[in-house]
Amino acid sequence: MIRSRVGYTGGTKLNPTYYSLGNHTESLQIEFDPTRITYEQLLDIFWNSHNPTQKTWSTQYKAAVFVHNQEQARLAEASKIRMTAEKTGRWFNRTIHTEILPAQTFYLAEDYHQKYLLQHSPVIWGEIQKIYRGDMMGWVNSTAAARLNGYVGGYASAEQLAGEIDSLGLSSQAQEVLWQTVRRFNR
Repeated sequence: MIRSRVGYTGGTKLNPTYYSLGNHTESLQIEFDPTRITYEQLLDIFWNSHNPTQKTWSTQYKAAVFVHNQEQARLAEASKIRMTAEKTGRWFNRTIHTEILPAQTFYLAEDYHQKYLLQHSPVIWGEIQKIYRGDMMGWVNSTAAARLNGYVGGYASAEQLAGEIDSLGLSSQAQEVLWQTVRRFNR
């Protein structure tokens, strides 16, 4: 991942906030390097990370892929068709309700929503705060902060961490905390 940011999209209200969302959906915006992970691989992760058969009960929390061009729309639709055709195991004989919609203006969520998991890892978060010295957009847009957020959430392996820990800008103390966290998730 190059960058991940949370926010709101899909609605008509200008400048939504968490407490004044209008008809927007809470969303995750991802920038990725297609030489390292393909859009199709991201779609596979997406489909396997939620229950696509759950009906939308709220616009705020609906499951959707917001596509930015015709190629993304084609690939997203194809992945949805594959998911529908496979309907084995947990999705057997159930309708897929996840939507595929055109991307609209993306509004950043408030800073306390950004890198949420990272903000709850005191030692590592403290280092991010030192590095960015209160520059919210710096850490929100940071590749390292996005990677760290994934690690503290248990979304990467120890092998992945070994390959990049020295490039994340952490002190030895924070590196040890990160190693402990990753080991806890990889048992």
